Amino acid sequence: MSAIDVVGQYGAAIAAGDMDALVATLADDVVWHQPGANQRSGDHVGPEAVLAHLGAFMRVSGGTFTLETESATEAGDLVATTVRFTARRDGAVLDQHGVDVFRIAGDRIAEIWLISEDQPAEDLFWG
Repeated sequence: MSAIDVVGQYGAAIAAGDMDALVATLADDVVWHQPGANQRSGDHVGPEAVLAHLGAFMRVSGGTFTLETESATEAGDLVATTVRFTARRDGAVLDQHGVDVFRIAGDRIAEIWLISEDQPAEDLFWG
């Protein structure tokens, strides 16, 4: 399976809200690098930590958090995607584009780095 196919499975699982399928795309020691200076920032290691992290986005946003992959390209074991993510919280709206970079090892996601178009606004939104 190609690296871009693995990321495609991840994106489909996110879009469907299928957490079992999502976990199946993650390496046992996956590292999610969340940028910024907010309560969600930092490294999240392992599938359970990644699920808890994504769950926190849903909890804090009252279930309104969405993530849509717009495009993807690969270079060896790296895949870069352009994404749009949205959420609502306490009357505030987060609606941004970004770039997510995935490192694939075997048929699993080993690392994910996220880059937001406006990190200060995202930090303000998540608190």
